[in-house]
Amino acid sequence: MRSTLRRFSDGKAAIPPATAWYLSDLGEFRGKQELYTRQAPQRLKVLREHALIESAVSSNRIEGVSVEPSRVRDVLASPKPLFQDGLSRVHRAGW
Repeated sequence: MRSTLRRFSDGKAAIPPATAWYLSDLGEFRGKQELYTRQAPQRLKVLREHALIESAVSSNRIEGVSVEPSRVRDVLASPKPLFQDGLSRVHRAGW
């Protein structure tokens, strides 16, 4: 049995049509993503923030913790140095 590297270096390996279609679709969607990023950056920012909040709420729910989305929004929007300061305090205390 030939190795994968040798198989592709021979130039005899064909990409299945379904894979080629998927690659083509990926290229097309990548272009659409870049276009949307340039045309509507504010919408993407809002969607990204919403996804972050929903992810945090869901993660907490999995762990059995109930948190209001507004509280999660406040925590995520707080300045990073506060979180880093809290984390360094935990490490200094040896918890």
